[in-house]
Amino acid sequence: MSTTLGAFVAGGIAACGAVTATHPFETVKIRMQLQGELQDKAHQPKAYRGPIHGVSVIVRNEGLRGIYRGIGAAYIYQMILNGCRLGFYEPIRHTLTSAIYADKNVQSLGVNIFAGATSGILGAAAGSPFFLVKTRLQSYSPFAPVGTQHEYKNAVDGMRRIYKGEGITGLYRGVGAAMVRTGFGSSVQLPTYFFAKRRLVKHLNLEEGPLLHLASSTASGFVVCCVMHPPDTIMSRMYNQNGNLYKGVFDCLGKTVRTEGVLAIYKGFLPHLARILPHTILTLSLAEQTNKLMRKVEDRILPANIKAQV
Repeated sequence: MSTTLGAFVAGGIAACGAVTATHPFETVKIRMQLQGELQDKAHQPKAYRGPIHGVSVIVRNEGLRGIYRGIGAAYIYQMILNGCRLGFYEPIRHTLTSAIYADKNVQSLGVNIFAGATSGILGAAAGSPFFLVKTRLQSYSPFAPVGTQHEYKNAVDGMRRIYKGEGITGLYRGVGAAMVRTGFGSSVQLPTYFFAKRRLVKHLNLEEGPLLHLASSTASGFVVCCVMHPPDTIMSRMYNQNGNLYKGVFDCLGKTVRTEGVLAIYKGFLPHLARILPHTILTLSLAEQTNKLMRKVEDRILPANIKAQV
């Protein structure tokens, strides 16, 4: 295992590689979540009908620039989020396991879930302003607008205008929803990944390598999507709002369900799944490789006394 800094860098690099491939589906997901916001079913527009249809509509009418809106902010957010998630998970897990159990190598599901949730919440809180701007950039469309439209030139312009109009609190609008959403996802992502990995090794005799990483990542990605999507929908709406349309997470949830029905919180599930499966696979598989690379780098530059402690 790399040092905390090494794991942070490895996690961030892996996530940036993954987000490049999956960003188009993230754009479609956000627009589908905002589509027909607080409108009854009979009057809801259907500009984006699914992951493939959504991508084709956006590319056809807005080009590649449209489907990749907010990619710069996405890179920064992913560096922060997954750097924290992959960088802090193992130290938190190790510290708690050592404090609770005599054997520090014990694998406790409860400890693993807590460590995953905590590391994810830290990353979500730190990266929230970038996800806010990313969401607003991705929701903007001159062709088929959905939700509130924010005509920012780029991420820097967006953050400048939000800070000028609303101050620091504006940049952290919706951070509570982001922490809930990422806490849900992170609480199951790494524990599920490592659980699946151990079971595949034990029952199918899979060896360490790309096939094992792929199978474990697929299982993890599906579980993450199922658990995380409802708070993800709430977060997208809170990030994209102007003024005080929603007072908080529960107010947004209540208004959405009352107006659009219970299934509204699962709007955009298929593009989310189309994004998160390859994203999780690429992030965790690449993280395995980048962690090995970081370990080699650290072996060359770290003193022997420090290497013995990590």
